[in-house]
Amino acid sequence: MGPKAPSSLVKRRRFMQRMLSLGGAAAFASVPLTLAAAANRQVRGVRLSADAGKTRLVFDLDGPVRHSLFALAGPERLVIDVEDASLDGPVPATDASEVVRRIRKGTRHGNDLRVVLDLSRRVRARSFLLNPDGARGYRLVVDLQDPSDGPQRATPAGERLRDVVVAIDPGHGGRDPGATGKNGTHEKDVALAVGRRLAKLIDRQHGMRAVLIRKADRFVTLRQRVKRAHDARADIMVSLHANAFSDSRVGGASVYALSLRGASSEAARRLADRENAADLLGGVSLKDKDDLVASVLLDLAQTATIESSVEVGGHILRNMKRVAKVHKSRVQQAGFTVLKNPDIPSVLIEMAFITNPREEKRLRTGKYQQQLADSMVRGLRTYFAHRAPPGTVLSQQREQSLG
Repeated sequence: MGPKAPSSLVKRRRFMQRMLSLGGAAAFASVPLTLAAAANRQVRGVRLSADAGKTRLVFDLDGPVRHSLFALAGPERLVIDVEDASLDGPVPATDASEVVRRIRKGTRHGNDLRVVLDLSRRVRARSFLLNPDGARGYRLVVDLQDPSDGPQRATPAGERLRDVVVAIDPGHGGRDPGATGKNGTHEKDVALAVGRRLAKLIDRQHGMRAVLIRKADRFVTLRQRVKRAHDARADIMVSLHANAFSDSRVGGASVYALSLRGASSEAARRLADRENAADLLGGVSLKDKDDLVASVLLDLAQTATIESSVEVGGHILRNMKRVAKVHKSRVQQAGFTVLKNPDIPSVLIEMAFITNPREEKRLRTGKYQQQLADSMVRGLRTYFAHRAPPGTVLSQQREQSLG
């Protein structure tokens, strides 16, 4: 468990909650989807329509949301979960639709909105989020059609699907060798070898693409690594390292995400330097924001990013347990600089203790390097099977599997 949230973070979160309770959510309408997870969204209304055998459910929102769909059989139902959102008004009548018999609403995990559609038969479901257009705000659209009607686009017309981008950051390099094992194995060499294997595996995955932060034995500063991941528009960053300790008997792998203390110090640095940064939060500049609004936006971004980092780190760690001894059984949190990109979930993987002779020997072998890379890509696949960003090939693939 990470350190207690600093008082400044607590104050900003309380301010944010007061703003939202007063209808201030519109002030954050330009925040990208990755910021939405930390916001309490209001569903202003739900509309149901049917035409030519197709049924459409539209959620009118006060901001962007994350959502998921899954189908249940016996009887047939479609479940729609909207993260950290509430619906105070009624659900629509179902007279217009032949396939939707009843609509029910409830809560899940205390903060998530759950809407259940009781269906007369099995359907193919598609969903997508629409950005504000004129007088209309954000809308979550769920389309239902018969499975025999063929595939339907999961994204608005004209929007091209993209691959999920994974930034792979082999630690150290060049004049910085990192830790060195008893037999002369350098951390920088092991990290690059595993990083190259991981990149090849990711590029073989449908809907995924790898970007190597460093491709050769070159020195790259920590801040440059973060910037390169940001410039590549990465959806996630994986930093590869090998641990070291004075006691050669200590061994095992660990996975780290950013700590709250690290997030607080990074927020202060970015606030101080925001005049020189045109693009801090996935396209949202802080340059024209006052201190309080900028602070809240950073807090929203970093809170959501840390939560996602811990989640993906957990998937990777569970898969690494199959091939490696684990030093820490849960995702750890620390203030590593390479984890401090506020809008990109990031994990740092300590693959083994290079100062442990047995683990050093394994790290040198291509077989073990491949096993490590395999376990990492399995963890990433599991994460993106549930959390693929909208507009990606993997998000459409997930929606099609629910049809």
